[in-house]
Amino acid sequence: MELWIPITLGAAAAQTLRFTLQKHLKATQLSTAGATFARFIYSSPLVIAIAITYALMSGQGAPQIPASFWPYALAGGTSQIVGTMCVVALFAHRNFAVGITFKKTEVLLSALVGFLILGDIVTWPALFAMLLGFAGVLLLSDPPEAVGPWRQRIFNRATALGIGSGLAFGISGNGYRGASLSLGDGDVFYRAIVTLAFVTAFQTLAMALWLVWRERGEVMRVLRVWRVASLVGLTSMIGSICWFTAFTLQNVAYVNALGQVELLFSLIIGALVFREKVSPREWQGLVLLTGSVVLLVLVT
Repeated sequence: MELWIPITLGAAAAQTLRFTLQKHLKATQLSTAGATFARFIYSSPLVIAIAITYALMSGQGAPQIPASFWPYALAGGTSQIVGTMCVVALFAHRNFAVGITFKKTEVLLSALVGFLILGDIVTWPALFAMLLGFAGVLLLSDPPEAVGPWRQRIFNRATALGIGSGLAFGISGNGYRGASLSLGDGDVFYRAIVTLAFVTAFQTLAMALWLVWRERGEVMRVLRVWRVASLVGLTSMIGSICWFTAFTLQNVAYVNALGQVELLFSLIIGALVFREKVSPREWQGLVLLTGSVVLLVLVT
């Protein structure tokens, strides 16, 4: 088994737990931005400490950062903030498993971004997989009560948040891979942890400035709920280290595709922790979207 596979599975498990904790924070104590900030403020110091320790113990020293590193890292960090906020906000509209499924459109949207920006050719089987996924998204975007005109049921805030999160995470994954690979020197973990250290530091600063500007007092609320918020930071750190290492080892599309196992994890969490039920139509959407991702992996 190639190393990136178990690393990706670990990333998916940690991320599912993090979103569980963030949903709890969003539902009981913090705003969307506050619950998002919690993952950065409590994980960034740990990541920086690990990066410095590993650089010293491995004898690789301080990294040489090329100019090409910064556009990738900043684009990845910014889009991850946007994607995380979209997912946390989405939890107020739909249940946990469906919210995570919306996020997983990142696999399909990554292919679209690659075609538009890099000129990657999409084969007919891959196009069919994307259309299958689009059908699943339509089923998931239709609210369970299914009342009112069809257009209002499909084109709603939950749809925009879900697809927005998928696009943002698709961009962030490619940004992180580009940033990590631009560090020519060092082993795989060194490049991954150095990239993560810079990115999380930027994200913490950016989110703190945003909260001070737009949501005065929210930073202190995040600090007051440190018991749960610190667990968000810990699971975020574990998941991010695994994601960054996997992105350094393997193509982002393959990593994100294997990460679909998070769907199964989220279904289990949703049923056991939040006592949620998935409607028959939402089950159909889950099956179609998951099938489209599996097919996309098989034909690419």
